[in-house]
Amino acid sequence: MPGVEWKGRNVAMNATLTAGIVAAGLLVAVMAGRRLRRVLPLDHQGAETRDTIKLAAGLVATMTALLMGLLVSSAKTSYDASRGQVIQMAARVAYLDRLLAEYGPEAVEVRSRIRAMNERAVRRIWPEEKDSRIELAPERNAGNEVFSAVLRLAPQNDTQRILKEQAVAVLADLGQSRELLLFQSIPSISTLLLTVVVTWLVLIFVSFSLIAPDNTTAALSLAISAVSVSGAIFLLLELDQPFSGLMKISSEPLVRTLGQIAN
Repeated sequence: MPGVEWKGRNVAMNATLTAGIVAAGLLVAVMAGRRLRRVLPLDHQGAETRDTIKLAAGLVATMTALLMGLLVSSAKTSYDASRGQVIQMAARVAYLDRLLAEYGPEAVEVRSRIRAMNERAVRRIWPEEKDSRIELAPERNAGNEVFSAVLRLAPQNDTQRILKEQAVAVLADLGQSRELLLFQSIPSISTLLLTVVVTWLVLIFVSFSLIAPDNTTAALSLAISAVSVSGAIFLLLELDQPFSGLMKISSEPLVRTLGQIAN
């Protein structure tokens, strides 16, 4: 999938902005509920009405909690899978270098190409500059050239033949891992689903405000809850974007591997 890319800084700002909008919306819902209670007729503020509001709010809160739990679990699973792919890639690069080192001096050029290709990949996925573009699309041309270079190796004995076969297999696995990492990095949370969750949260906080005592402690408790819920939304969006934002996956496994293999 050539051309798939994201702006690292913009993605992080979107997660922060979305969480801020959610927090503001929930705080407005709290204030709206308190104001609505003051204008409701007295016969709408009785114990039976409060019990009905509690039941309705409890039902919506349960559905929201279940959906939020599923979303966070799914995002965390995807995040962990992407992190595992990065670690596997680092291990395969190190193993590939050892195979080619055992092959002999004939593979020195191939090892240099592999190192250069992976250094470029690290710089593209984890740019040092904050405004740089994060491009997850793999370098297919460079990968094909490295693969062809390994295939052109002419084994002189059985040991070199076995090492070449293993190197080809590792290169194939490495290419598959990079493609899989690309597709796992595509955000999976839909705007519609997030909108539904936020709408339910607004309804919940309006309901809570209608039945909460009219004092500062209750209002402060609802405000803290609103900020906490928006923090959960922020966490959800950050987990869904593993190579951007404050919780992006570390490049340390690949960097360490490149530091250990020969130049």
